[in-house]
Amino acid sequence: MNDAATTLVTGGAVVTVDDEFTIHDPGWVAIDGRRIAAVGAGEPPPELAATAGEVVDATGCAVMPGMVNAHTHLFQTFFRGLGDDKPLLDWLRDYIWPGAQHFDPEIAYHAAKVGIVENLRGGATTVIDHQYVHTGERAGEIDDAVCRAADELGVRFLLAHGWADSRYPDAMIESADVAIERAGEMHAKWDGHDDGRMRVEMAPLIPWGCSDDAMRATVAASRSWGRGTHIHCAETKAEVDMSLEDRGLRHIPWLYGLGVLGPDMQLAHSIWLDDDELDVIAETGSIVVHCPVSNMYLASGVARIVEMRERGITIALASDGPGSNNRQDMFEVLKSTVLLQKVHRLDAMALQPEDALHMACRGGAAAFGTPDDLGSIEPGRRADLLVVELTSPFVAPVHRVPSALVFNAMPHDVRHVVVDGRFRLRDGVVPGIDDAVLADEGRQHARALFGRAGLPLPR
Repeated sequence: MNDAATTLVTGGAVVTVDDEFTIHDPGWVAIDGRRIAAVGAGEPPPELAATAGEVVDATGCAVMPGMVNAHTHLFQTFFRGLGDDKPLLDWLRDYIWPGAQHFDPEIAYHAAKVGIVENLRGGATTVIDHQYVHTGERAGEIDDAVCRAADELGVRFLLAHGWADSRYPDAMIESADVAIERAGEMHAKWDGHDDGRMRVEMAPLIPWGCSDDAMRATVAASRSWGRGTHIHCAETKAEVDMSLEDRGLRHIPWLYGLGVLGPDMQLAHSIWLDDDELDVIAETGSIVVHCPVSNMYLASGVARIVEMRERGITIALASDGPGSNNRQDMFEVLKSTVLLQKVHRLDAMALQPEDALHMACRGGAAAFGTPDDLGSIEPGRRADLLVVELTSPFVAPVHRVPSALVFNAMPHDVRHVVVDGRFRLRDGVVPGIDDAVLADEGRQHARALFGRAGLPLPR
């Protein structure tokens, strides 16, 4: 796509996800450079059609904002299927920790590359990667390798530099000073790159592995950069019990006491929270990142999404890492978000498709730190959008477009993906990527990793 020319997307059902959840069916979207220039119903104005550098026919499709995968671990692309029968802490101990200690920049680059292509195909134009593998002599280069993969593939990307300074495998521990130094180098190199498409922030890993002083220091560092903080929170009952035993505090009171909650705090999972904790999250404006498929996969529990929404808490959606999902498919996340709340509450009205789309787009934009710049198809916002085919036997006939997107659509229905006004998937193909070659390279690097770690693969 020519960044200097206006591109018109015409003929599709434009699901804007604006404040009124306006749908133009059919409608059109005009993209000028990196931003949305105009949007409307019916046919585009003749003067726009006459001057467009490219016209994309979206007849039979939905045009929607790109979704934000607000919490994943790209390195886990090479760990799919290894947690099928394990709760979180056992899965970490038996596979993630032993394998992660043998990563190097080359393996990290290839794992990220496979994972980012998967995200683009799965409907995510923006990815927040909670990247906590920093081991070996080249530990400082691993984040850079991940950012390089994201830059090459053109996804909107936030590298959340994960760290733990206690109660973690020795080879994976980082002090606050080391974590800030390494993340600071990445911030200087990548944050703001390509007109803000790339961002870097701090990401303490888990409450039971992070000391009070280190938490305060890393949050302060991230805020000094104008960025937020990303952390796993109350993912399992066992972890909350550990916090009560260690500190006499549940996760949210601990974070509140440290003064680190706020609209720049992303709380991944947030399952085992009581009413008081939900009230504190709402009062501080902190953001919850909901990972329903992973929570079911690891039998961690069901987040209180309906009660959070009733309190006005901002909620983003995510796949979590492909080691505990086992794929990064935001359409699956949309469907699971709605169905899990329905069956958990025995209430068919608990959530509706529009609610899930709002969380995946508008909530995700808030998690990325740009609530007014992403997440909806409105003039002036970034041109991040999907064109999703609605005519396949899995989807048609379509009576309500939001319902079809949430309950019917799948990654193979994604025809085009646009990030910052540029095609990152065109006619189902990621430019410059041969899927067979990418998969083969991934297999080779995964085998090398597990051979180096001495881990037997399950049969």
